[in-house]
Amino acid sequence: MKWLSKLINDLPAPWNVFSWIAVTVVSCFIIWGTAKLIRLIFRGIGKKKKGLHLAFFENVAVGAAVIALVIVIISSFSGAGAVWQSLLGGTAIVSAVLAFAAQDVIKDILAGLMISLHRPFDIGDRIVLDDGTAGIVENITLRHVVIRTTHSFRAVIPNSKINAMRLMNYSYERRDRAVDMRFAVGYDSDMDLVKKTIRDAVGESPYSYPGYKDPQGKLDYAPVLFREFADSALIMTVAVYYKRGNPTELVVDDINTRVREALISAGIEIPYNYINVVEK
Repeated sequence: MKWLSKLINDLPAPWNVFSWIAVTVVSCFIIWGTAKLIRLIFRGIGKKKKGLHLAFFENVAVGAAVIALVIVIISSFSGAGAVWQSLLGGTAIVSAVLAFAAQDVIKDILAGLMISLHRPFDIGDRIVLDDGTAGIVENITLRHVVIRTTHSFRAVIPNSKINAMRLMNYSYERRDRAVDMRFAVGYDSDMDLVKKTIRDAVGESPYSYPGYKDPQGKLDYAPVLFREFADSALIMTVAVYYKRGNPTELVVDDINTRVREALISAGIEIPYNYINVVEK
């Protein structure tokens, strides 16, 4: 492109200015078109299912292509070489400043690479993080993992942070999803009745389905388990399995409503904290 640069510089003003503007616009269009083409190629590769590794390397490819094209286009203009030399002429100060500024970026990109290679979760998986964030994994960029939380809000978490967290994956190597639900009942409750009541309520939900494998390999609804003693209640837990197309918040709402009504109908106490005020 150096011949083009020389040709434009030889033009009389203001035609050379307009020509530079036109070249800049065309260059931006080339960069934009290249990015769109790369995304179309990756979209074709992952047409059936866009996996986590494809999502990450798509962003890597787009970023690398854009940077390469920008460098090639700028370097092709006359006088650009001198500018590059003056800016990046091996000065230790500039290199140190750039390295310091890019620390978090490089850390997130490397963490994203580790996540995409080891795949502790995939696009569409339901995960719960150490800090309590829970939702469906939607995407991974060069710097962030995007999680759709309750009411379809998005949590955007840096790759380096999520890579260092302990997480629960309720969809690991499964086509369905699961949510771990907890219910509190009174200390005097009949355990057999409690377990049956909760299990029946889960089974009656239009969202849940038998996704639990028993020791014989038969699919069934998950058993209700007595998990722990709380200060004023017994804590029961059950894993609820549901299809990927159902929003988690709707599943939780329906199961909670059904279990509450079933416990009340069965005469099982649902404990809650209260304060007695005594006036003297």
